[in-house]
Amino acid sequence: MDSAVPATLELPLAASAAPDVSIVIPMFNEVENLPDLVARVGDAMATSGFGFELIAVDDGSTDGTPELLETLARDRAWLRPVILTRNYGQSSALQAGFDRVRGRYVVTLDADLQNDPLDIPLLLQRLETDPTIDMVSGWRRERQDAAISRRLPSLIANRLISRATRVNLHDYGCALKAYRRHIIDRIRLYGELHRFIPSLARDAGARIAEMPVRHHARTRGQSKYGIDRTFRVILDLVLIVFFMRYRQRPLHAFGGLGLWLATPGVLMLAYLTIVKLGGEDIGGRPLLIAAVMLILIGAQLIVAGLIGEMLTRIYHEGQGRPQYHVRASATGDTPRAG
Repeated sequence: MDSAVPATLELPLAASAAPDVSIVIPMFNEVENLPDLVARVGDAMATSGFGFELIAVDDGSTDGTPELLETLARDRAWLRPVILTRNYGQSSALQAGFDRVRGRYVVTLDADLQNDPLDIPLLLQRLETDPTIDMVSGWRRERQDAAISRRLPSLIANRLISRATRVNLHDYGCALKAYRRHIIDRIRLYGELHRFIPSLARDAGARIAEMPVRHHARTRGQSKYGIDRTFRVILDLVLIVFFMRYRQRPLHAFGGLGLWLATPGVLMLAYLTIVKLGGEDIGGRPLLIAAVMLILIGAQLIVAGLIGEMLTRIYHEGQGRPQYHVRASATGDTPRAG
């Protein structure tokens, strides 16, 4: 494979001062919505009082979206197309946009025009006037999705995710969100973790608020979501819960489970030892096999936890990565040298 082939193609960035707001929109086969989307974002931000840039990330579209993006960008200095060479998924497309933001605020929304760009200035105003919050998440209180097959799983998922992650939001699936830049700089998206950005943001120290936003029915293009999304959400939820609770102490996760399994095994062997000393034969008892299996599995999990602890220390100490984030303070807190 030719290593000289870039993962993205991007139009040259015009020399200009950094904008106040970077709007990141991932898109895949949205050529029908694209002209209206760009126009609405431009109209919404023109009277907002914020300087802005629109980072439109094309995630390997095959319907002419990349070509149209480049055409629209020719007479819009604030439009920055980023063209990925293939379809990587929504999380990677968002991360490609996050890697290029220059504004002190970052806004995300979908390209299907179900999110209303007119709500962007309202979310930004909330961040501008309330220094106690770092992220504003949109809440589609009156969803316009016609199919109950989308609304009911979303309702169940929102409650499950809120309970598991302890980040209570009504609408995890709403793409319309606004962040302070330092929160975006602290998180990285992999796999399909875009669904859990509020949880990742909270883990990075964000104080989160929620605001009702408008929601429109899709009128052009096709939805990219299917029923298989439910199963992927469950698997990703397991990952995010582990990441949030045990990332810096994997021994507590693996070792704890290992002890829970090994302890009954040890008790079974103790019982069988007493029986053996009493003169009975224990060689053919299923209880002996169960005890040995529980102890072996428990020991393997404890060892896995120890390996995880060593990898955690290599990750933080070997690469100099911080284990914590400090909130900006007027007292000018700085760590001591050495």
